[in-house]
Amino acid sequence: MALFENMLVLMLVAIIFLQLSRTLAVPYPTMLAVAGVIVASLPWAPDISIDPQLAMALFIAPALLDAAYDLPPRTIRRDWVPLVSLAVWVVILTTAAVAWVGVSIGGLPLAAAIALGAIVAPPDAAAAAAMLGRFALPRRAVAILQGESLLNDATSLLIFSAAVGVAMGASTLLHLIPLLIIAVPGGLLFGFVSARIAMLFSRHLAGTLGGTLFEFVAVFGTWIIAEHLHLSAILAVVAFAMTTAHYVPARQAPRARLHSYSVWQASVFLLNVLAFLLMGLQARAIVLDLAREELSFALMFAGIVFVTVVLVRIAWVLTYNRLVHYLLSSESRIPRPPLRMSLVVSWCGMRGLVTLATALALPAAFPSRELIVLSALAVVLGSLIVQGLTLGPLIRLLGFKPDTSLETDLAKARVTLLDTAIRVLDKRDDNVANRLRETYEEARALAADGRNPRAVSQTDQLQLTMIAAKREKLAAMRHSGAIDDDVFHALEQDLDFAELAALPPEKLEIIDG
Repeated sequence: MALFENMLVLMLVAIIFLQLSRTLAVPYPTMLAVAGVIVASLPWAPDISIDPQLAMALFIAPALLDAAYDLPPRTIRRDWVPLVSLAVWVVILTTAAVAWVGVSIGGLPLAAAIALGAIVAPPDAAAAAAMLGRFALPRRAVAILQGESLLNDATSLLIFSAAVGVAMGASTLLHLIPLLIIAVPGGLLFGFVSARIAMLFSRHLAGTLGGTLFEFVAVFGTWIIAEHLHLSAILAVVAFAMTTAHYVPARQAPRARLHSYSVWQASVFLLNVLAFLLMGLQARAIVLDLAREELSFALMFAGIVFVTVVLVRIAWVLTYNRLVHYLLSSESRIPRPPLRMSLVVSWCGMRGLVTLATALALPAAFPSRELIVLSALAVVLGSLIVQGLTLGPLIRLLGFKPDTSLETDLAKARVTLLDTAIRVLDKRDDNVANRLRETYEEARALAADGRNPRAVSQTDQLQLTMIAAKREKLAAMRHSGAIDDDVFHALEQDLDFAELAALPPEKLEIIDG
């Protein structure tokens, strides 16, 4: 009950802080981190722990699904050089640097120091995307940052799992090598097969609440079964999500798709809230248990880890920028990133849910667990507050020219789709087809002009006005007793779908906060 009560308090505080984040143009994870620490520091906050294996499955699986669903394989093929640079080399270099700090300054065993490095290595794309979405930055750079969040999660979690196994004496490096040779490709194959099987069942559950629940069963089931088979659960979920994202949208009804997106978005957000609360509670317990000298050392060490994480990313990204400019010609198929874009990428290193979840997944008997958990929380809070609050001013200072390629591509695609519809209508010459043809031709003219026809079409605007009048009359009929509630709700749903059909797509999105 104590956890539930604190969850409610945190959600209320988070809601208030999220409204501030929209007003102040601050990434919502920054406000969420502050809210979690505030609630965890309350005098009545309970001492709550979570099973490490549950933490991995509960928090990591949805985070990987969310990231992998939006990363098409063609993006990996097209931008594999910068993606490998960010998702592999930065993670490895960060892990190595933090491990050196852990051994030389923190006195950690090598395996525990590597685990700490893997915990704090992967940036969280949600924090960066929350800020980058407010600016018209180059689309390719934003896509690379989003792709990085998925691949670096997989890289760091594989290193983390190996380090924990060695630190706890469950395996040695010699035993891990053959296991990884089987676990990595086996996890990818199992995730693909699991997605194909899930799609067969989901056909019969489409449009039902059972279908939405089955999505959760399929995702978490893929993770759990992969673990039991000693395959990489991380890569299994990644393969599951990318396979699903490739095949399912064409087979899914619009209503089911919108419902599924909103449910998963709310679930991932709720898990973020829970992760920040649990991490804050654990850090509070650690701070209260440590003596003053131990606490001073722990805070100093955590600060050094944070600075190391930030500096390694900046150093590597800028080094990569110079290497690419030096080694590749301007005619190369691999684009040479501008220096100011590399500056932004180097500063987009905010940590979030994956770092919190992996820290929570440490076994209770893990060597120097308290110091590692405190350091992980310090990196998350430091990166979200320091980098999260300064990323916007940095982007404005660098003065990027707006990237309008998305609007251009959207306009071309809209014209193509409307031309297709008009060609179908040209085969008919009745009154209904003629009226509909006028609507499409109006929309085509707007699209060819670079505007969103759904946002400015006179037909849609008039339709929304008519729907508003119908809603007002429907409410009056209900209040007067002219119709019963079952009739009211049935007609209300009709008007809801009609309004959704007339609204521009951006009005259908659930925004953070």
